[in-house]
Amino acid sequence: MQSLSEQINQLKLELVESIEDVNSPESLEEFRLKYLVKKGKVTQILDIFKSLPPDGKKEFGRPVNEFKRYAESLFLVKKEELESKESEQPTIDLSLPGRKPKSGSVHLINQIIDEMTDIFIRMGFTVAEGPEIEDGYHNFDALNFPPNHPARDMQDTFFLNDSIEGKNRELVLRTHTSPVQIRMMENKKPPIRSIMPGRVYRNEALDATHLAEFHQMEGLYVNKDVSFAELKGTMLTFARKMYGDKAEYRFRPSYFPFTEPSAELDVSTDGGKKWMEVVGCGMVHPNVLKAGGIDPEVYSGYAFGFGIERIAMLRSGLDDIRLLYENDVRVLQQF
Repeated sequence: MQSLSEQINQLKLELVESIEDVNSPESLEEFRLKYLVKKGKVTQILDIFKSLPPDGKKEFGRPVNEFKRYAESLFLVKKEELESKESEQPTIDLSLPGRKPKSGSVHLINQIIDEMTDIFIRMGFTVAEGPEIEDGYHNFDALNFPPNHPARDMQDTFFLNDSIEGKNRELVLRTHTSPVQIRMMENKKPPIRSIMPGRVYRNEALDATHLAEFHQMEGLYVNKDVSFAELKGTMLTFARKMYGDKAEYRFRPSYFPFTEPSAELDVSTDGGKKWMEVVGCGMVHPNVLKAGGIDPEVYSGYAFGFGIERIAMLRSGLDDIRLLYENDVRVLQQF
């Protein structure tokens, strides 16, 4: 019986010496495996106790249980101590070289709008804005769209319901920035030289070249004796500033209800292998001047309209317009 008591006292001393040497999670695990697992030294004492006769169990039951709790408490106290020290350690390795924090940047579309605006301001244009919700008159009628024009169809236009005092008005999400031209002419006397950047909406199926919401930049110049040659010179000056002298340009005849004659400007940056139309333009139709309250017998003018996303694609090399709005950082961080 005396030998069990001696073994307990001897093992207590050994436990104290061993736990003092523990200074890491790895050495703590070694301590646990040596003393507290099924075949550990503490468990061996318990096995000896189980083999004692009833009188011996009665005598050593309490000392053995206290010894077991003592051994477990040594382990738990040391574990908490190591965890506390670990939490106090700095989470940042101060010896590592510093890293420059990432910062946001201007979206490619806004970059293009700012660059285009700067070019036209240097050519004497001012900047104007208009509402994105337009009435049918400013969006269609005043721009010489006939009543049966396809653009009025639900397939191309987002129509809004509006009723004031029982009177229904035709309201739409503007399909182009051209209505701002009419509002400019209604509220300002010639000469008028202005650009109108803004968001527009079309009821389009989304694909690599079409969006339901995109950006345009309209331009209008109205004065006496304005010629098509001036329009062409303005467009070529802009294109050379935007794409450089190495790019190739071509004018093609076209048709728009609000200009006559009309043209489109194509740009190629790969030696004429691939062309992209970037602007539709032309001389302001006399009916549009009349709708804006300007006498077409006295004044003439030209107008143009750019697709901002197309210019961005041509400048950046992107082949899918949807990449501009998918918020993929891998794409956006390139610009």
